[in-house]
Amino acid sequence: MELQDFKAGQFVQQYQYKSFTPSKINLEWMWTDPKINTLLSEANKKLGELNAFSLYVPDIDFFIAMHVIKEATISSRIEGTRTGVDEALLSENEIDPEKRDDWQEVQNYIRALNYSIDKLIKLPLSTRLLKEAHGILLEGVRGESKMPGEYRTSQNWIGGASLKDAVFIPPHNNEIPDLMSDLENFVHNDKIDVPHLIRIAIAHYQFETIHPFLDGNGRLGRLMITLYLVYAGLLNKPTLYLSEFFEKHRTLYYDNLTFVRTSNNLVQWIKFFLVAVVETSDKGINTFREILKLKEKIEGESLLLLGKRIHKAKKLLGFLYKKPIVSVREVEKLLNVTTKPANAIIKDFINLGILKEITGYKRNRLFLFEDYYKLFADN
Repeated sequence: MELQDFKAGQFVQQYQYKSFTPSKINLEWMWTDPKINTLLSEANKKLGELNAFSLYVPDIDFFIAMHVIKEATISSRIEGTRTGVDEALLSENEIDPEKRDDWQEVQNYIRALNYSIDKLIKLPLSTRLLKEAHGILLEGVRGESKMPGEYRTSQNWIGGASLKDAVFIPPHNNEIPDLMSDLENFVHNDKIDVPHLIRIAIAHYQFETIHPFLDGNGRLGRLMITLYLVYAGLLNKPTLYLSEFFEKHRTLYYDNLTFVRTSNNLVQWIKFFLVAVVETSDKGINTFREILKLKEKIEGESLLLLGKRIHKAKKLLGFLYKKPIVSVREVEKLLNVTTKPANAIIKDFINLGILKEITGYKRNRLFLFEDYYKLFADN
């Protein structure tokens, strides 16, 4: 199928409304637009550079934990939650009660992503895995009544207050199993020569167009991109997340998905997707470089000043790479010490400029690994 000849689908008359049935995508795709070749080459190059950090950075999983937290907050923010990276790092009892629903949605995203990455070790990327991840996404939050882990059995819509004024109405629920089966077959079809980044770009568009669940489709569709890149072997570790780019260019993100459905313009969507991979990979590369510079400075200079306390200091630092906001109680538990030595090592970290007290309280204080946190919060 030539990309420029693609017909996105057709509108089907239902009772009092028309739903959109997308064309199936399990095809061998070709194109004549040379710009796609250029962008694809650049995206693969940048992705390879980013993946190199997974191969030679010690304890890479420590740093990936913060990437996951950032992705969870931004992907959820696109859907309307208001939890920041700083709040996502806190425990539930440290969150204002009126903010806990949003906080829990972010925590669910983190759990769903980590669960799915672990499952990929033994299972292929499949509709079964997506359903399991969806069940985790909606567990105990506002969408828990919307069939977690199951395809919808009723009609949904995007935009508008009802089907009568909806911006877009996805396919009828009876069509979902067949369409999702086609999507899954496309992802795994080794008899067609379609580059991985083109394949996941088309698959993401198709998933969002099918909108197979009553809630959580946006978050799951974006999560699916990272899962595919790991499953396909383009990434050894989950180090690329496109939600920040999609949020920054939110109007273009939605417009380009819409233009495929309304104007059959799959070429423009693929270009946009490849630019997202290039720019996000570039940001990821720069972030890892800054992490390594900071790590070298602290471990190669600052911690050496602590003498015999260096072993416990390194253990605390490793914890801070995963969670750069810490309490005295967490340090006590981590290092298996009482309050006095926990406070002492925190004071050492403050004197070295590693930690900063951020509450202003005398009790229940929290301390921030600020230079590291800024690499994610301000990026």
